Amino acid sequence: MRTVLELRFLATPKAAPELRHHLREHDFEVRLCATELLTNVIDHVGEGTPVTVRVVGTAARLGPRTRIEVTDPDPRALPVLMSATETAESGRGLALLDALAERWGVEQWADGKTVWCEL
Repeated sequence: MRTVLELRFLATPKAAPELRHHLREHDFEVRLCATELLTNVIDHVGEGTPVTVRVVGTAARLGPRTRIEVTDPDPRALPVLMSATETAESGRGLALLDALAERWGVEQWADGKTVWCEL
C-alpha cells in the first residue's frame, strides 16, 4: 500500500506552519523533518522559491516507511551536514534530520534537485 501527499508552496516562513498543518495526521518526526527540509530552501536557496513537498508512505516488509521529498529549482545549493557549535544560531537542522532519518540524500538534475529522507 502506498499513499502520497504532494503540496506546492513558496518557501517562506509562513509556509512552515502551513506544511505542519497539512501533515497533522503524521507523527512528530515526519512533521519535523519536512519542516527542516523546507527551512533549508528558505535559508540556502532563497525566500519565495517555489518548492514541492511530497510525503510518501509505504508498507514495507520491515514495517511502515515514510519518505519525505522537497524539490526546488536550484541544483547548486546542496545540503551539507555540519557540526553546530553550542552557541551557533543555525546549522542544527540537517544534523537533526540525520539523527532521525534512516537515510537521506539528494537527487540532482540540470534545473533542480530533490532532498529526501526516509523514516
